[in-house]
This record gives sequence, structure tokens and C-alpha cells, in this order.
Amino acid sequence: MAKYDKESAFRTNLGPWGWVTLILGGALTIFQLYTAFRGAYVSLIQGAIHLGAALCLVYLLYPIKSSMTKNRGVPWYDALLAIAALFANYYIIYNYNRLINEAIIFGFTYMDQIVATAGVLLLLEATRRVVGLPIVIIAIAALLYGLFGQFIPIIGHAGYDWPTLATEMFYSSSSIFGIPIQISSTYIYLFLFFGVILVKTNIGQFFNDIALRLTGRYTGGTAKAAVAASGLQGMVSGSSVANTVGSGSFTIPMMKNAGFKPHFAAASEASASTGGQIMPPIMGAAAFIMASYTGIPYNEIIVIAIIPAVLYFAGVFLGTHFEARKQGIMGLKKEELPKTKKLAKRIDLFLPLVIIIGFLLIGYTPTYAALFAIGTAFVISFFRNDTRMSLKGIIKLLEEGARVALPVIAACATAGIIAGTVTTTGLGPKIAGGIIDLAQGQFFLVMFFTMIACIILGMGLPTTANYVVTATMAAPALLAFDVPVIAVHMFVFYFGIVADITPPVCLAAYAGAGIAGANPMKAGVTAVKLAIAAFIIPYVFVSQPILLLQGDANVMNVSIAVVTALLGMASISAAMIGYFVSKVNWLERIILFAGGLLLVYPAYMISLAGLAIFGIVTVLQLIRNNKSGPGQQEATTL
Repeated sequence: MAKYDKESAFRTNLGPWGWVTLILGGALTIFQLYTAFRGAYVSLIQGAIHLGAALCLVYLLYPIKSSMTKNRGVPWYDALLAIAALFANYYIIYNYNRLINEAIIFGFTYMDQIVATAGVLLLLEATRRVVGLPIVIIAIAALLYGLFGQFIPIIGHAGYDWPTLATEMFYSSSSIFGIPIQISSTYIYLFLFFGVILVKTNIGQFFNDIALRLTGRYTGGTAKAAVAASGLQGMVSGSSVANTVGSGSFTIPMMKNAGFKPHFAAASEASASTGGQIMPPIMGAAAFIMASYTGIPYNEIIVIAIIPAVLYFAGVFLGTHFEARKQGIMGLKKEELPKTKKLAKRIDLFLPLVIIIGFLLIGYTPTYAALFAIGTAFVISFFRNDTRMSLKGIIKLLEEGARVALPVIAACATAGIIAGTVTTTGLGPKIAGGIIDLAQGQFFLVMFFTMIACIILGMGLPTTANYVVTATMAAPALLAFDVPVIAVHMFVFYFGIVADITPPVCLAAYAGAGIAGANPMKAGVTAVKLAIAAFIIPYVFVSQPILLLQGDANVMNVSIAVVTALLGMASISAAMIGYFVSKVNWLERIILFAGGLLLVYPAYMISLAGLAIFGIVTVLQLIRNNKSGPGQQEATTL
């Protein structure tokens, strides 16, 4: 985990400092639960408590270099930085009334400016340690743009001096303490803690067993189980790389043993785990920020996101099926599958998920839905000896809740710097204008250039920061056209997410390749083939937003659109893998891909044309398969 996931490169031997992190981490979780019950403080105070404790923990837990994780204790300089981070943020609380009232009229003092400068620098260094360099580089570039905008041609601005920029970043509710950290300090933390409790109940293994039981006996069952399990785990997780390593440590060796090539085993796990970020209800925690940016309630967003997520996983699932048929990899024997009776005894593990989704759909706020689900999961953990917690275990659980949230908190705060700079300087509309000018006003080219921008901006960024950056810098280009707001935000969200499997960065593919012992680039290219839906569906729901339940989205139209889209994904997946009923030549692959695109597009005449092409290729494949003799037929049966 530490090798491929920056979030996991923490100190393993804290010594006496372990008590400090235990107390501070537990206190942060208790604070979050308390404010969820009683109501949050004003955004600046809530955010300062949230961020201050988190940054202090980052400096205590994460060394300056990943290679130093096994060193005992915490160096004096990290202890000093931890205290400084706590002081800088809590300075806001102590001086809150003066900072929001007097400072606006009389200006900020030198001490205010020094603390703001320290706060920004401490945040950037903490983010580098726990998240990585990419987002820090973007944030520094944003700050430099704010400082030297007058020297930048075309997209320049008047420029700010450092004291003005630093105090704007640190003391306003539109930058570091803007929407991302406000959402992190209320909703996101609770859902992450909910995921921690579910892990305590061993729900990850339960998901693996359920998926294996449902799909394991079919063609390529081990790979299909990996896809299904990753989709389920993605409902409660927030990291493509963590999903890949967590699930992949179990599924990738299983796929290799079944006969899948190492690079394909890595790719299928990486693509499925990346898809977990678009799977409701958590959606990598970005859904909460999306609700604030779009003005669409969270419980509506998770419904809107269902069809695109289903199409994505259908594409990955079909890709693994066709690869298994191509390689002649069959399913597992019945005795190798988890027993139904044993699974039935653990069916109560689904109850917290049912509660959280049910409460959201009937109109409860995300806060109360999360609290009820946390309480339910906590009670369920006492049903079994292996998950029952002592008092010490409960305290460790509270600390673990804080540890899991640290990368998200740091990423949200740093993304706030980027979003704040874009808003303050008016950079967003300028980038949008540049994209539109480059595309010469052609809508398809605008979508294409926006996609490229999102993939580049999303490389190496965690989900929440990824969405904040793409939503503020790339989305305005599409919003200039008559496109539903939710379609635009889902478009940039999807293409930011697939950066995790898109070469050359493809962090999730690197993680999977590390487990499989495969070539990372080969795994990345294969993951793109399997996840091809993520590169196609966004174009469709921007052009025809019926797949997002917008426009003329009655039951009949949506049902037809979903059925034709699923057939389209089958056709496209077959073209990408090179196998359908039997092996397909290059001409058939091109025809299948074209027919699939027509089927995915939700317009009756276009879909009918795609269906005709799909049908013709299917008939030709069946005829060829029948002529090939009994041996070939037997090799391609389910």
C-alpha cells in the first residue's frame, strides 16, 4: 500500500507519540459526531477545528520522506510543525470576531499576515506528504498566477500582493475554508467514518464472497467476481488506489491462478476499482461537493448517477467475459465457491447500507442518514466475536476514522486554494473562453478539449480534489452551451476519475501491476480498453441527458435507452477485446465499435441503425462459429 498509495505511507512506530495521535484523532472524530448531532459551528470555525486537528495529525503520522516510515518516534521538527499547524488554524478561532469584522475595515495586522502565510505553507507541505505532489504543484501554480497575473498574456489579471493573497486564502470562506472543506467538515467525514466501521465488520470480505458466489461459476468467474466486489466496495470507499490494493490483494492472484494474464488481472481490478469512485452513494465523496456546486440535492444526485455507473460496470464486466471466452478460461467448481448458508448468516452486514440509501431516498439529510447508518453498523459489530470491540477497540476505531479522513481533508483544503484563485482572478471564464476559441465554437470539439483538460488536471489527484479542480477550471467551457448543469458536472467528474487508469500516470493501474507482477503501461492500456464506457458515456449524457434522467425521461424512454446502451456496451467491449461469439477480425471490430456507438446514443433511429449492425455481425459470427466445427463450439460455450 505504501509503495503505490501516498495515503498509506505513514509512520508505523510512533513510540510515545502514539498516545497523542490516539487522543487527537479520537477527539476529532468525537467533535465531528457531536456537531453532526447538535449542528455545525459557523463555517470558518468548524473548518478551522477540522483542518487544524487534521494537519497536526498529518505531521505526526507522515514523515518528510516515505522512506522514513519505519523510523521510531516523531522528529522534533515534525512535532514543531504539528504544533504550528494547530496554532495557525486555531488562531482563527481565537480571533474570529476581529478577523471577520474589524480586519475588513482596518486591514489585517502583521501577525495576521504571518499566520496566514504559515497556514498556507503548512497546508501545502502536509498535502504533499499525505496526498502527493500533483495537487500541490497545481496549487502553487494557482498562487503564482494570483501573484503575477499582470505578467501573463491573454489570461492575465491585475495581480495581487502576497499579504492580500495570503489573507484572502486563509481567512475567507471562499478559498481554503471554502465549499470543499465545509463539506469535508460536515458530510464527508461522517461517510468516511461509516466506511471505517463497515471495514470493522469485515464487509469487504463479505462483498468478495458474495461476488464470488454470484459470478464465480461462470466463464471467467474470478475476474467477474473482482468487478462485482470492487463495485460494491466502491460504494463505501473513496480511493481508486486503495480499492485496487485492498481488493486486488485477494482478486488478482485468484485471476492469475484461473489463467488470466498478469496485465489483464491488474487492469480488470484497476478499472473496476476506479469505477467505484462513480458508484453511488459515496462516489468518492465528490457527490457532496457536487450537490453544493450544482444546487441539486445529494439524494437526487445519487439517483441520477445510477445509470452511468451501471453502464460503466457493464462495460468492464463484458470486457472480462469476452477476454475469458477468448482465452478459454472457465469458472470455478461448485465446491470452490463460498457456501450460501454461510453467506446468509452474514446478510445483516447489508443493513447499514440499506439504511443509509433508504434514509437518503426518503428525504433525510446526509448527516442524519450517515449517523443512523453509523449507529447501525456499530451495533452490528457486536454480533460476532471477531468484530466485537472493547473500550480500547472503540477508541482505536475513533482514531482510525480521523486517519482515513486526513488525505481527504488535506486535498479539500488545497483544492480550495485552487478554486479560490480561479474565482478571485476570474480564471475560470478565461479558460472556458480559451477552450471555446480553440474549438472554434464547435460543440463536439469543446467536449473533446474539455475531456483532455480534465484527464490532465485529474492525474494523480484524489477524487474530491480532482472534482473541485475540474469543476472550477474545465466545466465553465461546457456551461457556455445549453447543457444541463448536472450533465456538465458529471462529464468533468468522469474524465477526472479515469485519469487514474489513463497512461502515463494511471496510479490505479500501477498499483494493480505491482500486485500482479505486470508491466504498468500494458496494464494501463488494457484498463482503458475495459473502462471504455467512461470515455463514451459522458459524451452521450451531455448530448442526450436522458441517461441522467433529464429532459424527456419517462419510464419508456429511459428503459429503451438503457437496454440499447447495454447492447451498445456489449458491442463496444467485444470490439475492444477482439472476441464476440468467436474471434473477430479488424473489419468486424471496427463495425462492432461503430454499431455500439450508435446503440449507446439514445435516439430511436440512430439506435435502430446500431441494432441492425449489431445483429448482422452477430449472425455472421454464429454462422462462422457453426462452420468451425464442434471443437470450436465447445470452446466458446458458457
